[in-house]
Amino acid sequence: MKDALGSVQSLLVLGGTSDIALATARRLIADKTRRVVLAARPSERLDAAVADLRARGAEVETVAFDAAQVEEHEKTLGAVFAGGDIDVVLLAFGVLGDQAADEQDPVAAARVAQTNYVGAVAAGLVCAGALKKQGHGSLVVLSSVAGERARKANFIYGSTKAGLDAFAQGLGDSLHGSGVHVMVVRPGFVESKMTAGMEKAPFSTTPDAVADAIVTGLRKGSEIIWVPAALRYVLSGLRHLPRPLFRRVAQR
Repeated sequence: MKDALGSVQSLLVLGGTSDIALATARRLIADKTRRVVLAARPSERLDAAVADLRARGAEVETVAFDAAQVEEHEKTLGAVFAGGDIDVVLLAFGVLGDQAADEQDPVAAARVAQTNYVGAVAAGLVCAGALKKQGHGSLVVLSSVAGERARKANFIYGSTKAGLDAFAQGLGDSLHGSGVHVMVVRPGFVESKMTAGMEKAPFSTTPDAVADAIVTGLRKGSEIIWVPAALRYVLSGLRHLPRPLFRRVAQR
């Protein structure tokens, strides 16, 4: 439960090694969050994240979580909520895939969809149900501008984010009036470990900038946020371009 000043007391991160998620956790800890649960596959990076967040004053727990193992989500995440109320759930897992290779390997392409969309639907529904049962909380879903209009350079990844975005919006509508708030986050190109080595795109952003926007959005009760904010207007224009023109504009 949030304190009297509205500060988030507890955070569950699905995708506990995400650069954006960890930047958000650091921001919230600085704003009095004390319980953090990192749900992710065991790794040295997860161990490092735990040590960092504990050094900042949080009580940090870890839960072994694999987004693709949807049959385990209810048991795994249910145990987290059984340990106490969660104020904010940050759904931050996802894989970029390799567009060129995945186009030639339908099974690999399906794995991207299994993680980014199917896994997110399962985990999102489990967490939404738990938040509704406790009567309060926010579910923050990391979408992407890539889902606004799929480009040939990343249409597999983009299609999974389009599906996730639509799912999250619909879920938010279904939970309206329940005390549970859903916020969709649409960052542009984020300079992170996932995109290391890739050429920057216009309106690039950073994990810290996305984290700042998430914390601000939570305070305002926003339903959709763009990072940077100007992308809202850029994508509004691109969304309505005729397809022949869009193909020329979106060559990358």
